[in-house]
Amino acid sequence: MSRCRHCAAPLSLKLIDLGTAPPSNAYVSAEQLAQPERWYPLRVLVCERCWLVQTEDYAARETLFSADYAYFSSTSSSWLKHAETYVADMSRRFGLGARDFAVEVAANDGYLLQYFKARGIPCLGVEPTTATANAARAKGLDIAEMFFGNDTARDLLERYPAASITVANNVLAHVPDINDFVAGFATILKPDGVATFEFPHLSELMRGLQFDTIYHEHYSYLSLTTVATIFARNGLSVFDVERLPTHGGSLRVFAQRSADGKREVAASVGAILHQEQAEGVASAAYYATLQPAAERIKDGLLTWLIEAKRAGLKVAAYGAAAKGNTLLNFAGVRPDLIRFVVDRSPGKQGRFLPGSRIPIVSEDHLRAERPDRVLILPWNLRAELEAQLAYVREWGGQLIAAVPELTVWREGGRTCAPS
Repeated sequence: MSRCRHCAAPLSLKLIDLGTAPPSNAYVSAEQLAQPERWYPLRVLVCERCWLVQTEDYAARETLFSADYAYFSSTSSSWLKHAETYVADMSRRFGLGARDFAVEVAANDGYLLQYFKARGIPCLGVEPTTATANAARAKGLDIAEMFFGNDTARDLLERYPAASITVANNVLAHVPDINDFVAGFATILKPDGVATFEFPHLSELMRGLQFDTIYHEHYSYLSLTTVATIFARNGLSVFDVERLPTHGGSLRVFAQRSADGKREVAASVGAILHQEQAEGVASAAYYATLQPAAERIKDGLLTWLIEAKRAGLKVAAYGAAAKGNTLLNFAGVRPDLIRFVVDRSPGKQGRFLPGSRIPIVSEDHLRAERPDRVLILPWNLRAELEAQLAYVREWGGQLIAAVPELTVWREGGRTCAPS
């Protein structure tokens, strides 16, 4: 029987079973098309002791986060703005300057650290994937190419100062040994240092039926209730939390060292903990609704795609995102139903989606082919993509979303069922 990765309790409560799928960021090259792909079960369980929602592990992190990992954060202009605003806000709030030291874990391509560097704040990125680490180094950033944990933190302290602030955006959910990972932040922080973590909020996943955010690289699906428990047992205490609109609804958690942190706990912490308890995050019944909802969404999308094909409509997709791969592989979609997917990342263009093997092309291809319908896979970037793809309407094309229900994106936020 599987056991909880935090508290080691046996796991039996199921959140969702999405069958099998390849790793969502394991994009396929043209040379690999003649080779088999490795598929793993994609099943999520819930610990009834600490309420950590977690994948049933089948793939090692080295398999999922390989040297040629293809997700580059700087591709999204809205995410770059988010990072720039974060650095400005944290610098102002905590008085960060040239005497401080910032560490970002999962620094990716330097999308955020570049703004610390621009302010003259010394910084270091920790990033295990070679492709993104090299992109960050090209920006003049110092990158330690490794997975982060308590031993890593001790090693880094032999070469670098203790951190005034650490940043961990959308990585807390990506680590198999969550205890070791969190303990590393308590180790690397200065006594009065601050650690911030951003992660998609479990409440938003459940409320918005965001089952497509489930994939192998996401080992955990996090509530503040569980995060506060994990932090407390690994040397950190939560003192503030903010709600963010990113990734379908996220939390930014502020933590300090339990041993010597002196910041007062903000009212927001208790408010969100109370909300989660009222929703039922600590009850088995709360987790029973996602499986039937996912099957309904999958069936609706597949039915619509088949009917569009029969009607002679040309359907493409936009955004070779991990969440899109979860959706398409769960629904069994192949290139006969979606001809191609557009993505701005040069590292993905010319490759194929894992599992579905739909070709990934540049935006020029979209303008040339003029599909009748464009299925938007990264629905969390709605505002950015509505503006970016407004030209699709010039030839009568429509932008479609499938989650949480099948709709046409209309200007001004209006939606309707697709035809």
